[in-house]
Amino acid sequence: MNNQRIVRDGHIHSPYCPHGTDDSFELYVEEALKLGLKEITFTEHMPLPGSFMEPEFLKTCAPTLDVIEEYIKELDYIKAKYKQNIKINTGFEVDYVEGYEEKIKELLNRYGDKIEDSILSVHFIKVEDRYYCVDVSPEEFGKLAEKLGGVEKVYDRYYETLLKAVKADLGTFKPKRIGHPTLVRIFNTEYPLEYTNITLLEEIIKEIKIRNYEVDFNTAGIRKPYCKEVYPSGIFAELVERYAVNVVYGSDAHTALDVGKDFV
Repeated sequence: MNNQRIVRDGHIHSPYCPHGTDDSFELYVEEALKLGLKEITFTEHMPLPGSFMEPEFLKTCAPTLDVIEEYIKELDYIKAKYKQNIKINTGFEVDYVEGYEEKIKELLNRYGDKIEDSILSVHFIKVEDRYYCVDVSPEEFGKLAEKLGGVEKVYDRYYETLLKAVKADLGTFKPKRIGHPTLVRIFNTEYPLEYTNITLLEEIIKEIKIRNYEVDFNTAGIRKPYCKEVYPSGIFAELVERYAVNVVYGSDAHTALDVGKDFV
């Protein structure tokens, strides 16, 4: 996507991530400095907008409201500590959950003036009156494909949801960058499919372009055992280039050693 040296990592998690590691903010920042990065964004998951799935599972997905307050507070200290060395942005990875748009908007309004950079991602899709997480495990993905009538149907539902996310009215503080837009391919070595609904993919890209949004060029997929590719890849990535959509490299690091990983 870019032959120039990448000096910004726009997608990094933190010790406040319930499915991450205990690596301190300092460890993440020191790794970024070691790599010669000039700018990083900590994009911790914003608290989820409701109890739309099993509560114990949702606790593993994102910090609670009280924890996220601590995240913002500690990050203020870290930014001041390193301000002479690197630009650090306070950010969120915001989950788009269909049907919860107003609650998401409320949360964004609550924290918006403290957030400098953010990502809008789809991890959850709604099927009839239930929600499913697309990146839990190959086994769960297989069950979802069986329920919907095939892997292609999962892709359809994921990209339809992604389109809704791009178009959703989430208020003034809506993120302007779309996170790992081909995440549905996380288990593609187990469930191989070359998705060919170019009409839908192109509609998504056009909506991103119209709004002057960016795409998270996310290298985490390379490190996923059943994926082995970046997000986006394939036809989606080709459309990003064709429409000259801006990309921001993100490691999606959940451990300090993954900061800036696989950027070259």
